[in-house]
Amino acid sequence: MDIPVKRVLYHHRTQGKAVEGVHIRGITDALRVEGVAVDIISLPGADPYSSPKAMSPTQQARPWMAWVNKLPEPLFELAEVAYNLVAAWRLLAYLRQHPDLDFIYERYSLFMFLPTWLARRRGVPMIMEVNDSATVERVRPLFFKRLAMAIERWTFRNADGLVFVSSVFRDRALAAHGALAPAIITPNAANIDKFTFTQAQRDDARRHYGLEGHVVCGYLGAFVPWHAIDRFVHQIADRLEAAPHLKLLLVGDGSTYPALRAFVEERGLSDRVVLTGRVPHDAVPGLLAAMDMAVLPSAGDYTSPVKLFEFMACGVAPVAPDFEPIREVLEEGATGWMFPAGDMEAAVESVLKYSQDAEALRRVGANARAYITRHRQWRNNILQLVEFHQAIGQGSTGQTDIRTA
Repeated sequence: MDIPVKRVLYHHRTQGKAVEGVHIRGITDALRVEGVAVDIISLPGADPYSSPKAMSPTQQARPWMAWVNKLPEPLFELAEVAYNLVAAWRLLAYLRQHPDLDFIYERYSLFMFLPTWLARRRGVPMIMEVNDSATVERVRPLFFKRLAMAIERWTFRNADGLVFVSSVFRDRALAAHGALAPAIITPNAANIDKFTFTQAQRDDARRHYGLEGHVVCGYLGAFVPWHAIDRFVHQIADRLEAAPHLKLLLVGDGSTYPALRAFVEERGLSDRVVLTGRVPHDAVPGLLAAMDMAVLPSAGDYTSPVKLFEFMACGVAPVAPDFEPIREVLEEGATGWMFPAGDMEAAVESVLKYSQDAEALRRVGANARAYITRHRQWRNNILQLVEFHQAIGQGSTGQTDIRTA
């Protein structure tokens, strides 16, 4: 496909690490492969191509970011509002240098509005990727919620297009704000070439972590309360003795990691529950190679978990909660299995049940990988994005989904 786009600016206010870094690189690299020049404007010092390799989800890209994050919530939010001036100044300088820009692709951030206003003034299309919102429950509850909602309402109505990661997220924003710019639904993705391994790599990884001769159920991601991997381990701990064929391989770190490691050691489960700690993102495919299945104990009810797509791309059969965004990409019994969201006992039962069926694990893993190959690589996402951009320019889209194979 010949893409009729020559230059795109990716603008974001994240630290460019962990999951957001994966997404930024996924979109940017896919566009560049198609011959599109992509420039990135971000927080000073937050390079998504350097910081993730040495960072965990709980570390800051630069010391000053840690300082800002420690501000009391009212001051933190005022700093977010003030950053509009920095973003607009940098964006204006960029637009003056690149009159050939086709569109701006911005990762939406709370209290951010001046880039959208400036894009409208300069006649440059603004397409906004929505991963956050003032309408959702937050780890840091908003202090200036009315202001955040007012800015979000204006931004969502005045952008040229919106890209939501799930339909439930779009519907929630629509219910809260009454009207939105034209919107599409684009779940996350994973590139097959990044998650391909040889039998030798699988054997080496399993040997390194003492996993030979066992069915391995893995987890990859942040150890934080809302992903509930600690709750899952606590729930399954008493069942492991009756399932000697099964081992857990848990990859990552975060706020709940120290307590979980202490629990595993106190219970004498270190040979059954392997905790790798923080690893570089480049090491992830090798660790996935050691897994036969994977568990996602919990997720946001509106989010599109990147780790789910990485499991599937690697041919690892996933067990995940039945939130609507996950139902949009998983086919029960064909590309994965789902349990009632919030029911940790059901999650444990599913893992124990399917870990005993080697043929089902092989079949579902192969189907999951085939699904990602056909429908959910980052190239699929940018083809949909370019089609959306064209439709916006022609005035032929509305509150609908535009999907590409």
